[in-house]
Amino acid sequence: MSSDASLTAEDLEFLRRPLHGFLSVAKGPVPPQPRPVWFEATAEGTIQLFTGPDTLKVRRVRDDPRASIVVAAPVGERERWVSVAGRATVETDGGRDLAARLAQRYWDLGDPVRAKDLAEILAEDQVRFVIHPERVSRYTY
Repeated sequence: MSSDASLTAEDLEFLRRPLHGFLSVAKGPVPPQPRPVWFEATAEGTIQLFTGPDTLKVRRVRDDPRASIVVAAPVGERERWVSVAGRATVETDGGRDLAARLAQRYWDLGDPVRAKDLAEILAEDQVRFVIHPERVSRYTY
């Protein structure tokens, strides 16, 4: 296992795949209760996801800005994971655009059911939840 404060080119390549991340926020039950999320690794080295402005994760991170996400390779591939921990911010711009991009990555939008699901997401207010890495850990076996 290795760790540092930024994502490597190899981390970014891995994180750009349509994998689920498991998000944890600091404030809340002990131990934290990770939730699966869609996410995007940005060129600036942050991790972002979209969510509603009044969700529990947003309320918790406004009280305590620490958050982390762990992304693992699926079964059938060599063991690999990347963990990103740091300060999280809630940005009011770009949430719907991010939702649309991620839906294209994770869903077949040619499926009318999924297209309808996306339309419902886009009809709601969305914010960007951004993790600014302070510690990146990784493991490959």
